[in-house]
Amino acid sequence: MSTTNWAIDASHSEMQFKVKHLVITTVTGNFKEFSGTVVAGDTFENAQINFEANVDSINTNSEQRDGHLKSGDFFETEKYPKLTFTSTGFTKKSEEEYEMHGDLTIKDVTKPVTLAVEYNGIAKDPWGNVKAGFEVNGKLNRKDFGLNWNALTEAGGALVSEEVKLHANIQLVQQQA
Repeated sequence: MSTTNWAIDASHSEMQFKVKHLVITTVTGNFKEFSGTVVAGDTFENAQINFEANVDSINTNSEQRDGHLKSGDFFETEKYPKLTFTSTGFTKKSEEEYEMHGDLTIKDVTKPVTLAVEYNGIAKDPWGNVKAGFEVNGKLNRKDFGLNWNALTEAGGALVSEEVKLHANIQLVQQQA
């Protein structure tokens, strides 16, 4: 079976996360710097996917919060500058739906995760580049990766939820042989 190499087109992609704050609102953040590669056959089934994000590029629209997230209370970006994902399986569920299994490493902790992937198709841009689009969703428990900091509200609830929702819109660009 022949394979095709793809790379994330970062200028047409985004990787976001959402976390409940005070249990009443959701804070959205993203990583501004990330990259990834995919090696796949015609249907993307069993694709090999590698992804990494520069954790220091975290952005939640609050410099103070971003600084706290980069600190030892959370990501420790000076010691652990990257988060990485390596797929262990990419299974086709229907024409548009896949399930992606892989190992996510945050800080010095690697855990298996499963993400839902929606395949949006392939198109050629006006310059002749072949592109493929995907939407990725999932969730994880931040404490599983050593992101343990929290504080209690005066009512005794958590300031920051343990559950983190992940959402990414990914556009791949086919690499020339």
